[in-house]
Amino acid sequence: MPGVFITATGTDAGKTFVTAGLIRALRAGGQKVSALKPVASGFDETDPKGSDPAVLLEALGREVSPAELDAISPWRFKAPLSPDMAARKEGRSIDVEKLAAFCQAAIAGNDGLVLIEGVGGIMVPLDTRFTVLDWMQRLALPIILVGGTYLGAVSHCLSALETLKTRNLLPRMIVINESEGSTVTMDDTLETLSHFCGSVPLIALPRQRPGAFSSASFDDIIKALCIA
Repeated sequence: MPGVFITATGTDAGKTFVTAGLIRALRAGGQKVSALKPVASGFDETDPKGSDPAVLLEALGREVSPAELDAISPWRFKAPLSPDMAARKEGRSIDVEKLAAFCQAAIAGNDGLVLIEGVGGIMVPLDTRFTVLDWMQRLALPIILVGGTYLGAVSHCLSALETLKTRNLLPRMIVINESEGSTVTMDDTLETLSHFCGSVPLIALPRQRPGAFSSASFDDIIKALCIA
């Protein structure tokens, strides 16, 4: 398996947390891994620390420098908007074919697993014609769909799953990342989803304390990817 695409039911579902956690867990297990966050909005070039690309670079043990940021996240935009809106405000645009080619070249030039983190949810527009769904279809990689436990998360997760099916993109797994302050329990979320997700594995990812990391929390994800 050369690469995996990490997408989500929406913004702030936990894509970066899952991607960075997988990086750390795989590195701890002695496996080669790299990562891309090709498109990022809400990015402050004067203070990149804490941004999604910076979090991935730190997990990879790489410096958060302009060169390293360019290497994993070349489409960076200042406005905290959907990529099409953020790009338009800067007089720029995202060429989906070039975006896909960038990811494919990174995979071809890497001898380990490449984790590709998407942007927003699966239907976030990249330009006036294409969405993240089109990007994923071009890459045809195994997909991890990240959802939450907040009230409404079940509907968002099932809507995303049905949308993926329209392009024959059945995710390898659905990772339920426990939402902060959720009024819905993890067990209840998994129980309800289990009646609708068919053969797609559901994996619980309990919330971790700030600054804490347990690689064991990601063991089930790694096993489901069949790369353990």
